[in-house]
Amino acid sequence: MEIVNSFMAWLFKSRLKQIEHFKKNPFAAQKQIFEELIEAGQKTKFGKKFDFGSIKSYADFAERVPIHDYESIKPYIDQTMAGEQNVLWDSPIEWFAKSSGTTSSRSKYIPVSTESLEECHYKGGKDLVSVYVRNNPDTKMFIGKNLAIGGSLEKNPLNPQGTARAGDISAVIMQNLPIWAQIIRTPSLEVALMNEWEAKIEKLARDTMNENVVTITGVPTWTIVLLQKILELKKAKNILEVWPNLEVFFHGAVAFGPYRAVFEELIPSKKMRYMETYNASEGFFGLQDQPESDELLLMLDYGIFFEFIPMEEWDKENPSVIRLQDVEVGKNYALVITTNGGLWRYKIGDTIRFTSTAPYRFKISGRTKHFINAFGEEVIVENAEKAIQFAADETNATIANFTAAPVYFESSGAKGAHEWVIEFRSEPDDFPKFEKLLDEKLREINSDYDAKRYKNLALKEPVIHLAPKGIFDQWLAKKGKLGGQHKVPRLSNERTHLEEILDLINA
Repeated sequence: MEIVNSFMAWLFKSRLKQIEHFKKNPFAAQKQIFEELIEAGQKTKFGKKFDFGSIKSYADFAERVPIHDYESIKPYIDQTMAGEQNVLWDSPIEWFAKSSGTTSSRSKYIPVSTESLEECHYKGGKDLVSVYVRNNPDTKMFIGKNLAIGGSLEKNPLNPQGTARAGDISAVIMQNLPIWAQIIRTPSLEVALMNEWEAKIEKLARDTMNENVVTITGVPTWTIVLLQKILELKKAKNILEVWPNLEVFFHGAVAFGPYRAVFEELIPSKKMRYMETYNASEGFFGLQDQPESDELLLMLDYGIFFEFIPMEEWDKENPSVIRLQDVEVGKNYALVITTNGGLWRYKIGDTIRFTSTAPYRFKISGRTKHFINAFGEEVIVENAEKAIQFAADETNATIANFTAAPVYFESSGAKGAHEWVIEFRSEPDDFPKFEKLLDEKLREINSDYDAKRYKNLALKEPVIHLAPKGIFDQWLAKKGKLGGQHKVPRLSNERTHLEEILDLINA
């Protein structure tokens, strides 16, 4: 096994030269990607509409192709899901990554091409291992199994009789992994892609708890649920009693900070390592390449061309859009991507802040709109407003103001939740009914929230506080923000605003 471990470590390190190349030549790397994307796009319906054949420069591209959000690119995606090819990309699209939706759609479906799988998602996974091996030459990660917790797959909702399928990007990736990668992972693919989460957690635990698990890949939310289930079944005090060789958790999707203490209690070892990725349905964008820093390296040769909207420009009708060479350290930018999956000048809704330009490293700074994504649920303001208004209408209530934030997991095993403070102009005639309807409506309109709420596996029912009249104005006044354009943040991924308002209520 030592020979295998040494060989695999050597094999993965061979990619490091290419990473160093784009770090030293970022603009050349992006120029090459841009030219390849334009050439591929010429053959598509989208490319013909915007005359890609005559695009000779980035200036031509920026002038001719508008910035898109999901709603504006959705008609092309729907045509592809219905079975038409060469709409957005010039190779067959057989997979769609499903993620939480927009104001008008319960779920988004992002086309996944062979190129985006091979040259982006898989390349990102290989680079993650390569960088980890470089930073940890004493690793024994190849002597055991990688535990990968994924989502599930479903039929294409617009063409259920066709061959194309949809599902979480993790499930799409797992389904298409090469044989060598399937061999070194656990659990079996059949279990990994189960869609009934209560049964899935039980089966995941039983399938993996007797394996030699050395690495874990997944979202912190479900990983904690699984680890707690394994401790329960094995009657163990901590996970090292179950997997003594466990050495690293590759994580992404949500901020890790609030979960670190829980993981350190579940895995009480100073040798345990944590490595962050920025991998979304739309592509693999960055990874943590320095063990002592939580900055992420922007990956510039994955078939993705990057543009950026300065956040001060975000609300303008025609915001300025800049390329990589024009970004500044310390400023917040909305991310705009053009990809080898057929997304063209697409706003993914995330904001980043560069910490370095030599090489290009960054931190995820938030979303372009207020949101809660503490558990991978991606609840946006539109979701919250629609749900709370529905509950109010059904219980003859009127809302004056509200805010919500997450209740994070506790090491004791307590589940997470969303905590709301709501000030009513007129209170519900049936408050328990209001609570129930708000939760149910949120589950109906947001598939990711629904998945986390399923049988209380990751999220329990929301905690809702009735606020005294005037409490939000009191809070704004205390902050010196009463009146004018100042508003109460509807949703937040951390608890500062909520705790301040609760303190006022308790006082």
